[in-house]
Amino acid sequence: MSAPSTNTADTTAIISIENIYLLIGFVVMFLVIRTLQDKGHPKRYSTALFWLLFGNVFLFGDLSVSLFGQAITYQWVGLSVMAIALLAGFGLVSMGTYDTPSDEVKTHSAEKIGNKLFMPAVMIPIVTVVCTLLLGHININDWYLFDQNHLTLASLTLACAVALLIGWKLTSGSPIQALTESRRLVDSVGWAAILPQMLAMLGGVFIVAQTGTAIQDLVTLFISPDNRFMLVVLYCVGMALFTMIMGNAFAAFPVMTAGIAVPFLIQGHGASAAPLVAIGMYSGYCGTLMTPMAANFNIVPAALLDLKDKYQVIKVQIPTALALLAINILLMYGVIFND
Repeated sequence: MSAPSTNTADTTAIISIENIYLLIGFVVMFLVIRTLQDKGHPKRYSTALFWLLFGNVFLFGDLSVSLFGQAITYQWVGLSVMAIALLAGFGLVSMGTYDTPSDEVKTHSAEKIGNKLFMPAVMIPIVTVVCTLLLGHININDWYLFDQNHLTLASLTLACAVALLIGWKLTSGSPIQALTESRRLVDSVGWAAILPQMLAMLGGVFIVAQTGTAIQDLVTLFISPDNRFMLVVLYCVGMALFTMIMGNAFAAFPVMTAGIAVPFLIQGHGASAAPLVAIGMYSGYCGTLMTPMAANFNIVPAALLDLKDKYQVIKVQIPTALALLAINILLMYGVIFND
């Protein structure tokens, strides 16, 4: 086993980002096939088309395809995204029929497995951290186990595989059963399952459109650039609110940081950048707790727990989110200024 190469561009990884995309694409295509096989599905063709368009981006998004000498890959991906939005917007994506166990079987299984049921979920962060920190640079002759440019994501992929194996052992299930059940869960969430990815990409569009500059001009109309505390409040609250709209703190971060943090707090008042942006992101996560737009955090758990009110998770989280946001404001104001 050799030392890590200093140039990761010429290395090859077993768990590479390309292989991860292919794996996601194949899983989605399995869901498409199962949807088409569901004769009782009220909207099986349009629902299957929705997931087909989504999966094809992972399978073929990196291919260089040309038509009459013109590259069409990006155009095809763009058309797929617009078709996905139209299918969801017109209500053409719905749940189908599923072979679910009876309540008696579920109760017996829950009593038999007990708290061991949480082991797969707990193992995901543990294995991810261990692989990222301790096993991330394992390699033989420039062949790495994990993609060096996407180390955390590659580690997360392996962690999910480990959790899946543990789940099979605990439940005596099968890979096909796990994939089949994933269709019910994905259909329960519906089009909102892919909303975070769409919104994250939208954040990049906002940057190109110089939305941060517009926010900077807007701030000067209502708040004095000399008022440190109000600038801190505006940045933290703005991160939370914009995250609630976008459904993703990573999409809100570049816009609010370019519009408020950099020009007013860092350049204007000499604030320390590292604690500023760290607490700013944490403030954004407070918004994540309070919005249905963050479907993977708030709508998916409701579906997993079979809650009658799909917004119950959000309602429970709001008091904690508001308390954390207030603490973030005071913490930021107390630690980012050096004078």
